[in-house]
Amino acid sequence: MKFSVKQLALIGLMTAVICILGPLALNIPVSPVPISLGTLAIYFVISVLGMKLGTISVIIYILLGLVGVPVFTGFSSGPAKLFGPTGGYIIGYIFLALICGFFVDRFAGKLPLYILGMLLGTAVLYFFGTLWLGHQMDFTFTQALMAGVIPYIPGDLIKLAVAITVGFQVRKRLLKAGLI
Repeated sequence: MKFSVKQLALIGLMTAVICILGPLALNIPVSPVPISLGTLAIYFVISVLGMKLGTISVIIYILLGLVGVPVFTGFSSGPAKLFGPTGGYIIGYIFLALICGFFVDRFAGKLPLYILGMLLGTAVLYFFGTLWLGHQMDFTFTQALMAGVIPYIPGDLIKLAVAITVGFQVRKRLLKAGLI
């Protein structure tokens, strides 16, 4: 895989966006899963970069957190975070990026299909997160769903709308400028 300097710069910039927004989180009493701006960042990055470059940005973000850079929720990092109760959501970011990015690339400029891709990607993210949370916390699937998904759906829909609205415009301008 060969990347241009422009592509590398965009990957770095968008990885930085995830690293800045990802740690910003609010713990809620009903769940071990905090409300995070990580999903907002992923939605935005994928809306702008598409599948290949966006997924690379997400993977770099995860690797940075894995090696100790405090980019996960609450400015945490390391293998313990990745293998802890919220690790399924972190790994789910990769699948979110792949699915959403596929729709962004395949259906260029078709906002309803972008939204469909984001919703499908989010469902897969929720699935991985729920399975892992249930395993880690000894919850049933339903308990994990109630603790790690249901309280977050309204906020994630708002994040999705904001990220697509802004990301769609940024992508259009980058394409017009020949940067992606």
